[in-house]
Amino acid sequence: MEDVKKDEVVDKQPQDESKKEKKHKLQVRIEELEAENKELNNKYLRMLADTENYKKRIQAERLTDKKYASSGFAQALLTPYEQFAKIVEFPTDNDLLKNFLIGFKMIKDQFEQALESEGVKEIKALGEMFDAKVHHAIEKDNQKDKANGIVLEVLQKGYYFKDRILRPAMVKINEWSEEDGKNE
Repeated sequence: MEDVKKDEVVDKQPQDESKKEKKHKLQVRIEELEAENKELNNKYLRMLADTENYKKRIQAERLTDKKYASSGFAQALLTPYEQFAKIVEFPTDNDLLKNFLIGFKMIKDQFEQALESEGVKEIKALGEMFDAKVHHAIEKDNQKDKANGIVLEVLQKGYYFKDRILRPAMVKINEWSEEDGKNE
């Protein structure tokens, strides 16, 4: 009978090792699955955040597009508006023509108010310091009695549309040098 008990003890040892080995394998598998789960969860959260950022960006672009949608139309109106403004300032001695010009000036003022109500504003240039962001220097002159970099003449008006530049002002600037009285 003692021989039978020894055999049973010997047989139990491989089973115990087999159980420990299985338990260890299962524990390793659980750790692998938990790591994979964590990685997939992180990927999911990143994708969710990316989706939210995309939605916010698209919404911001839509608002910007809506805000500036009429900028092309406003720009197309500038040239006819400026031509019309020049015509109403035409000097004349003819009384009949003066009466027409008074009426046209009223229309020009309404046109100007309509542009301003939509966000079109003239860029101030005459007598201002040259600013490359809003002015394009087309010509330069040297008048020593005026400061260097001052806009002497506006050749074509510039305009803002809301907070963007619709068209820069084309200007003539003052530029002179102290050295030998020569121009820069």
